[in-house]
Amino acid sequence: MITALAVTAMLLVRRGAPEGIRFTDGDRASGVFGVLATGFSVLLGLVVFLAFESYDQSRTGAEQEALVLVQQVQTAQFLGTPVNAELTGELVCYGRSVVHTEWPRTEAGTQGDAINPWGVELFRTLQTVRPQTPSQEAAYDQWLDQTSEREAARSDRIHGAVGVIPTPLWVAMILISGVVFVFMLFFADRAEGAITQAVLMGSVATVVVVMLLLIQFLDSPFQKGVGGVRPVAMERTLRIIDEALQAIDERVQLPCDARGNRTS
Repeated sequence: MITALAVTAMLLVRRGAPEGIRFTDGDRASGVFGVLATGFSVLLGLVVFLAFESYDQSRTGAEQEALVLVQQVQTAQFLGTPVNAELTGELVCYGRSVVHTEWPRTEAGTQGDAINPWGVELFRTLQTVRPQTPSQEAAYDQWLDQTSEREAARSDRIHGAVGVIPTPLWVAMILISGVVFVFMLFFADRAEGAITQAVLMGSVATVVVVMLLLIQFLDSPFQKGVGGVRPVAMERTLRIIDEALQAIDERVQLPCDARGNRTS
């Protein structure tokens, strides 16, 4: 759309343009445009790198959170009965809440600083644990370490939801894009064919627009489109937990429904 508008503007300006570009010194004009384009490309490169780091941090955090969750299920089995079953059920509810409650909020940009309620329940249940044997003491210490890892991974996951590119930087990039567009109009030449002029403007506009769209995508990784960060890792973890519990014939009464909402 924007590329089509830019090409249309170029062809309209071309009608009233003189034969040859408006600049008397084409080499100097090309040099100025080269400096402008180089500065813009360097800025875009830095912003893309910053946005990609945020995107990758969110994706990696989601995978790490899911991995630690299944590890905590294993650790819970060494804490003795009946607390092992309680912790296991709350961990499953935690994962379901991430998939069905937190993820939609994150995509909508409404997650904010809200905590996962099952994280609080896990803490309350852990307070009732009184390790009696060396293996239970080791499992208790391991659980605390894994909880810290899970919370850090969750923080990384939701970090990208708010975006890392400040508004002034967006304004700067859009303003420079406008400058590039206006500068290109001065290369309108009535002596050149319309197709040549259209390609000249269209190629520049396409590159600029594609780069801005790429930055916008990386700055908002939680979306349902192609390449968006999805709760695939947590969904896989929940399936693994279900299969593992069935394999060891462990029946756990879950305090939540299929979407992670409390039922009791």
